[in-house]
Amino acid sequence: MTSSAGSPTRSANWNLPNAITIVRILMAPLVFWLLLADAGADGPMRWWAAVLFIIAISTDWVDGWMARSRGLVTDLGKILDPIADKLLTSGALVCLSILGELWWWVTIVIVVREVGITIWRFVELGRGNVVPASSGGKAKTMAQSIAISLALLPLWTLVGDWIFWLNWIAMGVALVLTVWSGLLYVRDARRLYRERHSGGAAAA
Repeated sequence: MTSSAGSPTRSANWNLPNAITIVRILMAPLVFWLLLADAGADGPMRWWAAVLFIIAISTDWVDGWMARSRGLVTDLGKILDPIADKLLTSGALVCLSILGELWWWVTIVIVVREVGITIWRFVELGRGNVVPASSGGKAKTMAQSIAISLALLPLWTLVGDWIFWLNWIAMGVALVLTVWSGLLYVRDARRLYRERHSGGAAAA
């Protein structure tokens, strides 16, 4: 998008992709409430929690594609999008641990990684450096989405307890990719730090 003078103009913050992201954020508390209110009974509220989570996490691809394809990428979207994703995934993991369905150490490792990397990306954004999602980060997000969706869906009531093996394998893959992609971001952070300080030393 360009102005009449030919200079690029920034898209308005209040556009459809950002609206979808905001809806995703608003859906998160409802997912958590339904999940905890079900209290492990595997009833209708558990199914609704799982379905709403899947719908919400799927819109991450929709609003991202829409923003890029229509030139609607905004600074607000860059801030809200990771917040929505981390809120949904981290909150769902915490709820699963509260219900005794997921070891707390797994939840803590994933949540600490997510929050830590998100804070670092915001700090870099404030310095004018946009840190894009790496291939490892994208694979991690996909793995987490699948693993959490499987953990939320009470499929064991339909197909039997063997599904727990699939759930744990999926969560294990998500955990490994979470740690691995986190280490890649730590490597990138160290590189940026060295470049910033070597540049400052050269200027001095």
